[in-house]
Amino acid sequence: MLRAIDRDRFRVIPIGITRDGAFVLEDDDPDKFALDRDHLPEVVDNGTRIGWPDSALSRELTVTDAAGTRSLGDVDVVLPILHGRFGEDGTIQGLLELLGIPYAGGGVLMSALGMNKNVTKRVLKAAGVPVVPWVAVTRRDLARQRDLWERRIRSFGLPVFVKPNQAGSSVGVSKVSAWDELDAALEVAFAEDATVLVEQAVVGREVECGVLQGRDGAPARVSLPGEIVVSGREFYDFEAKYLDAPGIELVCPATLHDGELAEMQRIAAQAFEALGGESLARVDFFFTGTEFFVNEVNTMPGFTPISMFPKCWIASGMTYAELISELIDLATERSAA
Repeated sequence: MLRAIDRDRFRVIPIGITRDGAFVLEDDDPDKFALDRDHLPEVVDNGTRIGWPDSALSRELTVTDAAGTRSLGDVDVVLPILHGRFGEDGTIQGLLELLGIPYAGGGVLMSALGMNKNVTKRVLKAAGVPVVPWVAVTRRDLARQRDLWERRIRSFGLPVFVKPNQAGSSVGVSKVSAWDELDAALEVAFAEDATVLVEQAVVGREVECGVLQGRDGAPARVSLPGEIVVSGREFYDFEAKYLDAPGIELVCPATLHDGELAEMQRIAAQAFEALGGESLARVDFFFTGTEFFVNEVNTMPGFTPISMFPKCWIASGMTYAELISELIDLATERSAA
């Protein structure tokens, strides 16, 4: 995004968050954060500290370093390009709401809903959106009624997918092809979250599309679909998503008949609106050839060069720079409203 953003329109203040939660001023250098299979980029503590406004009457950011404190100017929009907890789950959105600073992406509620897979499925199911059958279970559930939960899980048949309730990027996700693998898969998922989902496997194609909020009250816009073709891996895991690992082919645009495309786009818009209908989302489907099942709704999808969300919109006629500008314009429009 640093490389693609329209520098004629926008001045960027890159802010990183360290593992300890310190907000630091980063270099405006796209190469510093390039994806590398051998070394993922990391925000290190460089000694700077970002100062947020002391009330909603100001949008001025400051930075403090060895030379003292200086102003970074007033901020018009924040792009919270963050995944997982403390970034995609409504927490950073709540901070920005309290400060009165416009930001791209879903609001507090939409972000929190989208991060919680169990609640997302419940909301979508209540809205009439087809979802993959699942159960949500905790350690306490298993300790109290192990036989009951095992019967529920085994009723799906094999294989099943086990995943943390609130995590992203396929972290902690396992495919269980034999029941003696279940306990190990549960432990991997419980290491990431106190609640774990076990989902029935759906045989079919894995397709995704991007959704953007309509401008000036217009309906949501849905991109052309992309397809994830798995040939040498168990599923579309973290390494494939971020490190371009082999065994996965991303096809964009995916081939769908006109009626199939229209149905996918209709369900994607319905799912987007059911969760709040703000800014953007990527809607992930399993397509059996006759039915579309929503797997997940990602309220802050990946924006790497190999990520499906920008690929889908580029295939639909947008440039990467135009897509970023659209997110910023949607944020300022929401703030003005």
